[in-house]
Amino acid sequence: MNFDFDSSTRRKLGYELIEVVDSFFTSLADRPVQPPTENRVYPPRLSSLPEGGEDPSQVFAQVCKDLLETGFHVSAANYLGMMNPTPTYMSFLGDALVSALNPQLATLDRSETASRIEAETVKWVAELLGWKGSPVGTFTSGGNEANLSALAMALTARFPQIVEDGLFSVGAQPVFYASSEAHHSLEKSANLLGLGRKALRRVPVNDNLQLDPRELERSIKEDLKAGNKPFCVVATIGTTSSGALDQIPELYELCCRYDLWLHVDGAYGAAVLFSKRHRSLVRGIDLADSVTFDPHKWLAMPFAAGLLLTKHPSTMESTFSVACSYLANSPAATLPDNRNISAQWSRRMNSLKLWLTLRVHGRRGYEEMIDRQMDLAQDFAKWVEGTEYFQLAAPQVLPILNLKLRGDLAPEAAAVLQRSIIEEVNRDGQRWISAATVNGHSVIRTMVISYLTEERHVRDLQTALVDVSRKVLGAAANSTAVMAMK
Repeated sequence: MNFDFDSSTRRKLGYELIEVVDSFFTSLADRPVQPPTENRVYPPRLSSLPEGGEDPSQVFAQVCKDLLETGFHVSAANYLGMMNPTPTYMSFLGDALVSALNPQLATLDRSETASRIEAETVKWVAELLGWKGSPVGTFTSGGNEANLSALAMALTARFPQIVEDGLFSVGAQPVFYASSEAHHSLEKSANLLGLGRKALRRVPVNDNLQLDPRELERSIKEDLKAGNKPFCVVATIGTTSSGALDQIPELYELCCRYDLWLHVDGAYGAAVLFSKRHRSLVRGIDLADSVTFDPHKWLAMPFAAGLLLTKHPSTMESTFSVACSYLANSPAATLPDNRNISAQWSRRMNSLKLWLTLRVHGRRGYEEMIDRQMDLAQDFAKWVEGTEYFQLAAPQVLPILNLKLRGDLAPEAAAVLQRSIIEEVNRDGQRWISAATVNGHSVIRTMVISYLTEERHVRDLQTALVDVSRKVLGAAANSTAVMAMK
């Protein structure tokens, strides 16, 4: 079978895809997130590599059926657990077009139009940050790669010799700082950069789960006294577990005092910049040396779509640029060659889906979505405080809520009961919420992330939480868990 199908076959398969996608999007407002627990049965072994080909229409129809009927649908309106959104339809079209055209963004001379679109998208986001001058940025596979790249730039800025001579040339242990609630990918980045995971200093948080500036300065002074070399502070805008927002102006002052790079991990929360009503929540983000965005979180993009921006173009190029005889820099170029500002070489055009969505819906489209989701979360928080069973375990700042059971429960007992509540809420597959650990304590975590989620979805979840809690607590009335109550 030839890879190059004829026109009629291509059109037939394309129409089948559109039918599947249209039906799927139509169903999302009420589609279960996953099958009920008793139906989550998967093959005990994987199949062998096919030797011969099969009918493309039949193969495609079967995999669509499998994914739709047995898959886990983060795009559903009742997905209320983590930071995976319903993708915009324009982003689906953009990704489909990119897959077909397959532009190569390594060099400008082979991707002038694609590179212009990416640079334009970066410029739009940089404008929201309030950056002047000539900021630069690159799309990444996600927040992990963006944070890794930002730390590499921070090392270059603090220790320029490291690019050629490596960590040995520093002469001491480079260290960086983030809150105890910051994303765990930072440990991975420390390892991949050769710093070692212990180079990350986890700084305690205050009562609002923000990186405590006083504790940060204490840690910096301890490292300097020990002969270590601090180089970066990572502030988080929207922690994964609770949505906490670090205080950027205070952290910036410390970075200036100790000559440290300030990176803001805004993978989730920085999207609040699209809302004029709520952008004050991220006051001071313009002070950062670099910022991570994850459009495949709150900006409703399909995977993969990360974004790293910096107002230090020369540092970005020093970090990632490598001379290459078979890929000469474009003469008189007004835009950078993407391979020179990115950890990636050959790279997919991950910007088109966001560019298309912004062209079609504009900033105000995101503003309306964010404002509506913030309102839903605030109403949910009020409901929690008025319930018999729950209370907030952390302040509600963004559309993330941390719930814990009321009563004087021992931590271990509370964790067991809350895990049971989560499992029961998720049992029928209709909706999905998650567990989290916030400042060392187990919580029930739920959030509003889909642009399809409405008040009725939140109300149904509230009903399920109450019904399940009554059932779980009733069954445990004489159990060891409740006997452990203080």
